[in-house]
Amino acid sequence: MDNIVTIERFILNNQPETAVGDFTNLLYDIALAAKAISAKMLRAGLIEILGQAGSTNVQGEEQQKLDLYADEIMVKLCDHTGRLCVMASEEHKDIIQIPELYSKGRYVLVFDPLDGSSNIDVNVSTGTIFGIYRCVDWEKRGRLEDCLQPAGQLVSAGYVLFGASTLLVYTTGNGVHGFT
Repeated sequence: MDNIVTIERFILNNQPETAVGDFTNLLYDIALAAKAISAKMLRAGLIEILGQAGSTNVQGEEQQKLDLYADEIMVKLCDHTGRLCVMASEEHKDIIQIPELYSKGRYVLVFDPLDGSSNIDVNVSTGTIFGIYRCVDWEKRGRLEDCLQPAGQLVSAGYVLFGASTLLVYTTGNGVHGFT
């Protein structure tokens, strides 16, 4: 039992002493979203959420029902926490503003909620891809500029592979860490 390290314990044990917990909790939020998406994908054929949704994303690709579900989960688990100033998703034409009702945080989440979703019917790997930035300007948080930063400004990046076993992999620039 001594070798069991959960993602929560790992993230907590590796945060800097000066951390206030926002980044740590944002990674928890992403892990929770991955668990929810994975659970739905495992039952997708039984609960009839396979197939096209009848709309297209910003890339001109046909959206799948699971695309929209995964996007909704990512947004709803992250938009109210006070950790983010803005989000951007492949499934949205515009940036996703944090509702006025909630406070804005210091981080930016960019993601493709379900990459490879058009391959679900043929059992090819699908996954979530994400990147986390800091807001460019604290006073003007929540702008497009926050989402269009160069890769060198990433605080963290990662992906989740869905299948019989779900794998979350991320980095903060100090090694690459994976969890099932």
